[in-house]
Amino acid sequence: MLSNRLAVVLVTALAPAVWGTTYLVTTEMLPPDRPLLAAVIRCLPAGLLLIALTRTLPKGGWWWRAPVLGALNIGGFQALLFIAAYRLPGGIAATVGAVQPLVTAGLSAALLGDRLTLRTVLSGIAGVAGVSLLVLRANAQLDAIGVVAALGGAVVMAFGVVLSKRWVSPAPLLATTGWQLTAGGLLLVPVTLLSEGAPPTHYTVDNVLGYAYLCLIGAALTYAIWFRGLRALPPTSLSFLSLLSPVVATLVGWLALGQDLSPLQALGAAVVLASLVVAQTQRPRPRTTDTVAAPATGPAPSADRADRAAPVPGVGPSPLRENA
Repeated sequence: MLSNRLAVVLVTALAPAVWGTTYLVTTEMLPPDRPLLAAVIRCLPAGLLLIALTRTLPKGGWWWRAPVLGALNIGGFQALLFIAAYRLPGGIAATVGAVQPLVTAGLSAALLGDRLTLRTVLSGIAGVAGVSLLVLRANAQLDAIGVVAALGGAVVMAFGVVLSKRWVSPAPLLATTGWQLTAGGLLLVPVTLLSEGAPPTHYTVDNVLGYAYLCLIGAALTYAIWFRGLRALPPTSLSFLSLLSPVVATLVGWLALGQDLSPLQALGAAVVLASLVVAQTQRPRPRTTDTVAAPATGPAPSADRADRAAPVPGVGPSPLRENA
């Protein structure tokens, strides 16, 4: 049992680790000042590709559940993610976004009846502190819209993770991933056209390669891995894995861009990894809604209760922008 859980954790951790490379791709390969366009190109083609491969469409209530989850996990989160990345230094964006595990833990307690333990809260606070040591700079400039976007992205993704755990589709994993990516991408299209205008007519080879990487690797593959992990892991444990993104982004900046890596940053990375390990090694505790046993002759559990008990970014990723 323990080895199976460890394998699931390690595989799922690949998703936020890959998302940590978004910083490098965004700053080095994509056109400037096009955050929503980047979100659309990242999500919509990936979703349509997965639907074409699985040839499976939603049925019944999933015609409205899939768009809701797509709006939370994909559309709203990706838009806020890229807005924060373009408007904030990476340190502030990552530090604000690091509150997501704490938000997820609170929502899991409120909506799923999961226990909110002191160990989880302390791990969440340590995670935020570690990320701040890792990426925050003394000369960081605050931008109100960017801060609200980063915080909103963390809250939106937390809601998406918790609802995904409550609503579990019987369809194949790749199909449900495709539904959410497509719904989120379609939601972003009109917003993108209204706020950024028509897409550019000319793209460089770097632009094309950057968008292809974000779409195929950074969305289609990693979101399938992420949602697979959510089917097997508690929402709060999954959210702690998103703290890997700023760690990977910092390491990539050090290795690929020659950025400095100070002892304080190394300490921050160690604190983040320690909080992540502590969160993953915590034994699941019974949900508050399950503490009262049903009478032996009582009715069978309802479909809604089955949904909550069943297992299903995010990270999400949080692309980082280096401070000037």
